[in-house]
Amino acid sequence: MRAQNLFLILLFSSGLFPDYKFETILSDLNDAWSFEFLSEDKIIYTEMPGKLKITDFLNGSTIDIKNVPKVQYSSQGGLSEVILDPDFSSNRTLYLSYSARNDEGKSTLYLMSAELNKDSLENNKVIFEAQAPRRVPVHIGAKIAFLEDGTILLASGDGFDHREKAQTLDNHFGKIIRINKDGTVPADNPFVNVKDALPDIYSYGHRNMQGLIVMKNGKIYEHEHGPRGGDEMNLIEPSINYGWPAITYGIDYSGAVISPFTEKDGMQQPLLHWTPSIAPSDMIFYEGNKYPELKNSFLVTALVSKDVKKVTFSESGKDIQESLFGSLNSRLRNIQASPSGLIYLLTDGPKGKLIKVLPEEL
Repeated sequence: MRAQNLFLILLFSSGLFPDYKFETILSDLNDAWSFEFLSEDKIIYTEMPGKLKITDFLNGSTIDIKNVPKVQYSSQGGLSEVILDPDFSSNRTLYLSYSARNDEGKSTLYLMSAELNKDSLENNKVIFEAQAPRRVPVHIGAKIAFLEDGTILLASGDGFDHREKAQTLDNHFGKIIRINKDGTVPADNPFVNVKDALPDIYSYGHRNMQGLIVMKNGKIYEHEHGPRGGDEMNLIEPSINYGWPAITYGIDYSGAVISPFTEKDGMQQPLLHWTPSIAPSDMIFYEGNKYPELKNSFLVTALVSKDVKKVTFSESGKDIQESLFGSLNSRLRNIQASPSGLIYLLTDGPKGKLIKVLPEEL
């Protein structure tokens, strides 16, 4: 990996948006999956083989963090999300989601808390192990978000071969989980007193969730991969069944029908669906001032369409979409805004890049 002093200028032509310029900040990243800003010029990020790293943009230095959990780097699995505790500046706590083998040798999803002390993790504690064993680590989900009350949301995917279990509450396939920071279950979770239901489940009927954000007003938005078609964006509420695979706007990869239904009583419709699929991979709600044309909109990165979808909703609920940054022609894995509001994009796969989107004044 290397810092680039000379940036690559690429243009995006649109009557609505400026001609964006891009600066490649890092390259040769090894399956990097997520990143967080420690400051305006420093990030912490994951690489799926099991590396947690910190890079300082100002001096180009990168350090490998020690004592990272052992992961199962295979298929879609490995070290996934890193997210900072809301009180990180005082408690130095962060959270990691990852795939690893359980005691029976099956692959499943884990969530760990740890304290960052210089170049090492300390006081590592597994606070969640998904009851969702699978043969190989696919459709992991692994997105993390904090609610205002300090509880944690975690996306646990349907495991691909186990999609029917997304409709039952005795497992973690296709569920959004809500737990306390210590791994205990909040007393007000919707299924705490429901017979045969796992009490940490918050919502169900999901496929492979890759975007998860909590707004300042407390609303939760999520997006997930469909099969061939039927990628969804949802407003998440407790106890709600989002339908997968009983209802879907997609078909199987083979062309077979998964369900003849796109709606059923008691199952929530998505806010929008992408058919054909764009393969949504991450999402932010942009509230900064660096790009006035993007303010107060959802920005959704996509792997297949190789762009960022700018999504807004009208008063009637109708979605309005525009395509951004397609001139990069890259599978976009992750998106974040720096403390000052600058947008950074992480490309997918081996030899990935971290790219800064330059606003017009720069």
